[in-house]
Amino acid sequence: MEAPPDFGRFVLDQAKSERLVVQPRMGFADPCHMRAGLVATGSARAVTVGTITLDAHTRVGRFDLADQALRSGIPLNGYPLVTHPLETTRWVTSVQNAEFPVQVRHGAAMPHEIFRILCTVPLTATEGGPVSYCLPYGRTPLSRSIESWSSCCRAFAGLRDRGVEPHLETFGGCMLGQLCPPSQLVALSVLEALFFVQHGIRSISVSYAQQTSPEQDLDAVAALRRLCRRLLPRVEWHTVVYAYMGVYPKTTVGAARLLAEAVKLAVLSGAERLLVKTQVEAQRIPTIDENVAALEEAADFALTMTKSTKPVIDSDSQTYVEAATLVESVLELDNDIGVALRKAFSRGRLDIPFCVHPDNKGATMSCIDEDGRLGWESIGALPFGGSVGRGMERPRSAGRLLDALTYVQRKFDSGSEV
Repeated sequence: MEAPPDFGRFVLDQAKSERLVVQPRMGFADPCHMRAGLVATGSARAVTVGTITLDAHTRVGRFDLADQALRSGIPLNGYPLVTHPLETTRWVTSVQNAEFPVQVRHGAAMPHEIFRILCTVPLTATEGGPVSYCLPYGRTPLSRSIESWSSCCRAFAGLRDRGVEPHLETFGGCMLGQLCPPSQLVALSVLEALFFVQHGIRSISVSYAQQTSPEQDLDAVAALRRLCRRLLPRVEWHTVVYAYMGVYPKTTVGAARLLAEAVKLAVLSGAERLLVKTQVEAQRIPTIDENVAALEEAADFALTMTKSTKPVIDSDSQTYVEAATLVESVLELDNDIGVALRKAFSRGRLDIPFCVHPDNKGATMSCIDEDGRLGWESIGALPFGGSVGRGMERPRSAGRLLDALTYVQRKFDSGSEV
């Protein structure tokens, strides 16, 4: 049997040739459909990696419901990795090779069974994190998620004893998808990467989700890369940009414009990989063909940019200063990153706007200013001094929240600034 591909090394090798790797967010319950999606992704006119996104029941550990759905023909919104037989999953993923690695995406705060299958098949690339896959998606205590992710990372790192390099991507840079200020996204992505390293992972990608301001997003990815160069000197890492994860444009033209901005962000920032979205995101789950079309559209646009543009230069932007402050404030709490993360949230040094999880203080608030930049309206107990990150309280209302949530959709559907 051929050894599983090295996901991280593949992406970094493409970066040496200035080739942006593009990836769909694809998951189907039916094994034949899932395999067909991987084949189509690998055959796209682009440099691609494959995706197997898991279903909602599997993410929360309700494998009984996933099994019941399969037996009853009830549609699932992803691939039930734990429920399908191992040999079925091995057949589905047999299309991967050194030039087409596959990543499993899930969303589980307690991913023991998912990692057990990953290590058994084996499938050597996945993503998530003890904070980013806990706080947004349920009420699992943060301490339990941290404990679970600690043991899963150690088990995953054990694949190296079998001659396989496992790869983990932080989801911290995508916290809640929208309305989390970029500095905190950067800090969470870095902190989860450090958590992975502490538990034995040596091949990592750090995420950042496109937000409301192209200029601010460039600062954010530059800050992310700068912090990784400083804090991850002995591991292989790359950056991955996500096309906007919030309320998507309803029009085809608006969706195409937003994807183009995501490509520009990836290329100009020097990111090595891009998670794309399709032109039908606001209406329904995209088909395989629609996913492939989005991959090719993104790749074509990236090729028009690579010879005429250069990555953004590092600077002490406000985003960098805030992110570095957050990271350093957490790291000083304990040498164990998991313990430090628990203490940081209990003391409000990390505090996610609009997150209702019991372990999140909920004392911070974000806002979009007149220039479209996403920042702090109130900072709670965040460790910002001087003028950095200082916000002003304004009356909160459902109307203001709805305006913020739909800002990007309205901007790109209208073809003008909001």
